[in-house]
Amino acid sequence: MCAFAVGASEPSQGDSEPPPDSPTDNAAAPSPLAELASRGAPNKAYSPIVLGGLVRLIEFLLLAGVGFAVHEVHEVHVAPLWGHDTAYAIVIPGMSLLAVISLQALGLHHVSALRAPAPHGLKILGGWTLVFVGALALQFFLKLDGQFSRVWLAGWYLFGLAALMAERFALAAFVRALTRQGKLDRRTAIVGGGPSAEPVLRALAAQDDGDLRILGVFDDRSDARSPDVVAGFPKLGSIDELVEFARRTRLDLVIFTLPISAEERLLQMLRKLWVLPVDIRLAAHSNKLRFRPRSYSYIGDMPVIDIFDKPIADWDVFVKACFDKIVGALCLIALSPVMLAVAIAVKLDSRGPALFKQSRYGFNNEKIEVYKFRSMYVDQLDVEARRLVTRNDPRVTRVGRFIRRTSLDELPQLFNVVITGDLSLVGPRPHAMHARAADHLYDDVVDGYFARHRVKPGITGWAQVNGWRGETDTPEKIQKRVEYDLDYIENWSLLRDIYILALTPFALVRGHNAY
Repeated sequence: MCAFAVGASEPSQGDSEPPPDSPTDNAAAPSPLAELASRGAPNKAYSPIVLGGLVRLIEFLLLAGVGFAVHEVHEVHVAPLWGHDTAYAIVIPGMSLLAVISLQALGLHHVSALRAPAPHGLKILGGWTLVFVGALALQFFLKLDGQFSRVWLAGWYLFGLAALMAERFALAAFVRALTRQGKLDRRTAIVGGGPSAEPVLRALAAQDDGDLRILGVFDDRSDARSPDVVAGFPKLGSIDELVEFARRTRLDLVIFTLPISAEERLLQMLRKLWVLPVDIRLAAHSNKLRFRPRSYSYIGDMPVIDIFDKPIADWDVFVKACFDKIVGALCLIALSPVMLAVAIAVKLDSRGPALFKQSRYGFNNEKIEVYKFRSMYVDQLDVEARRLVTRNDPRVTRVGRFIRRTSLDELPQLFNVVITGDLSLVGPRPHAMHARAADHLYDDVVDGYFARHRVKPGITGWAQVNGWRGETDTPEKIQKRVEYDLDYIENWSLLRDIYILALTPFALVRGHNAY
């Protein structure tokens, strides 16, 4: 176990790192109100879309389970010779699926319905009853009286309804607890104060059953056109302060109240905000230009125009997280002999720990600690990473050259994927803080550089399998890397992740630009 001791950090290929206490960027410090609003805010949120989908699955399994249980009791204790198991095996899942569809059509999988089942009790009763009325009608018209027991149908109807109501009341307690913790809120910031913001804020505040939580208003103007309070909501700061605010707390949605005619001002603000992992919408309230209803999306009853969508959201987050945990754990198990061999080789080649932690930028510019195998001599570590690692760098050990060229030094990052969860298998590679290309900070070289942090970083990525890995000694190299990273973010799919993982070994064999 001593081979896996964790030591100080060292610079990685093409990356640099500042002292631990140095700032991570040049963003403005948040206003006191913004800092107060972000204090104690929940970092983790649950998607209402995913929650509703899981409830549908639970209710399908619950109703089908009750149907089979009643059938089993009926077969054993009431009428052992009644009916055919094959027919029941088809009808029970079919009717359970229809029941879920019926409840969905009645709007009973919305968070407001899950939170308060009592007012929706008649709808639940009606949806479940409708399925059985349809089943009885079908049984009559198709002359299937001898196929199914009415006693079984009546038993399933009553016990299924009881199970459904019990599940809804238990679920309501869980949903209300999540609501109290703010984990189902869509935390929202309004951009643009003054008269144009007031009707939007009043319309949003009037939606009692909505899950929107308006945190406040952000506006670049500081004169009378942008008062400190609009429709009861405080002005928290400027647009620059909004960017920093979104990095300190969870922010899900930004709504612009500016008219489309303020095109130049709108674009200036969007250039600053598109790097954030949030949905950005333009309120259609104050715009005289009218589109067809289907051109809008809606927040409650309020029409909005979609500007940017948060990448990898809702079910995509769930699917990617499951893929990372399952495949990452399998990779960790399969590669553990290789990792043990590398750790031993590092220890035998030079004194010092085999593993070290390095501070990197993570999702939404959060500071994360990633694990790597040590590849440099301990007494030649450049803690502040002032010098890039170059070809034949004397600071790199013999084993270090091999594991850097083959990226074996990155294997311990599987711990970050499986255990800490701050890395993904596939995503933009996490760069060191204050990383430089030709003596310029990455974010000075590439406009919108921090947009690559809208998703969780990865062990491998689209840029790496296309040859853009290793040293970034010129602005062109980091520009191409970011270009590929942004393409990955905008066009993510699970199949693409699998494709990138399949290409990664071939990219490592080529090994160019990695020292």
